[in-house]
Amino acid sequence: MSIQWKGVMPAVTTKFTADDKLDFRMFEVNLQAQLEAGVDGIILGGTLGEASTLLEEERRELVKNTVKLVNNQVPVIMNIAEQTTRAAILAANKAEQDGAKGLMMLPPMRYKASDFETVTYFSEVAKNTSLPIMIYNNPVDYKIEVTLDMFEDLLKFDNIQAVKESTRDISNVTRMINRFGDRLKILSGVDTLALESLLMGSDGWVSGLVCAFPRETVAIYKLAKAGRIDEALKIYRWFLPLLELDINSFLVQNIKLAEVATGIGTEYVRAPRLPLQGAEREKVLDIIAKSLASRPTLPDYKNL
Repeated sequence: MSIQWKGVMPAVTTKFTADDKLDFRMFEVNLQAQLEAGVDGIILGGTLGEASTLLEEERRELVKNTVKLVNNQVPVIMNIAEQTTRAAILAANKAEQDGAKGLMMLPPMRYKASDFETVTYFSEVAKNTSLPIMIYNNPVDYKIEVTLDMFEDLLKFDNIQAVKESTRDISNVTRMINRFGDRLKILSGVDTLALESLLMGSDGWVSGLVCAFPRETVAIYKLAKAGRIDEALKIYRWFLPLLELDINSFLVQNIKLAEVATGIGTEYVRAPRLPLQGAEREKVLDIIAKSLASRPTLPDYKNL
């Protein structure tokens, strides 16, 4: 299955049981909601997926089970977030063996690599896998920016095909289109800037709040691409207080609370993360409750 690098691709949460095991029963509930809403791919093991807390065997089990559950309806993409080039190559090879159809890649973790080191890191992985790659460009959180000049070098590799654009600079979408045309597919990686990015020409949206609200997320994308901007904007304005839960250090806990509210998730996180407490919890629950009370009626977006 080839990846088109367009549409809505959820960065799904990893579901845990009360005794801290992988919860594939609830994971399947959420996955089916994503597929029924019309998403275009499933991304595993990102920040929302609590990848840093997963054991290697859990990551592999997650990929294998997701591939089985999805059953070729959409591509399964595995995130690579490693400290060494060697570990990144091994992780990419294992993801391919386990049935993933693509990779999302962060720069080296824990080490602020130079431009040359970063390009070399991505290049070495690209040389050692046949899977298509989406570079995750998030200098705000990960302190390394992949510049346009760096992409110029990286695009020499046919399997480096897309970017998860999270620089928070909307004009960067236009810069990339002006320089690379269709060669580099652009997917917005910031929920609160997604519609703006789509209107500037982004090909897709790697979303977080889609985990709890898949239909609304896909509807915004479909309406925007169909030129029905006023309808997309109305849903987006309703959605914004929820989308802001994604640009927060407690994004995992926030979004899992939202998944509970919509019946497609649980609140269990893996330590050192803990469920929200006190005033912070009440604030998030209030945002979710108010949004659910005014949840919009969606048009027949699937047939656009």
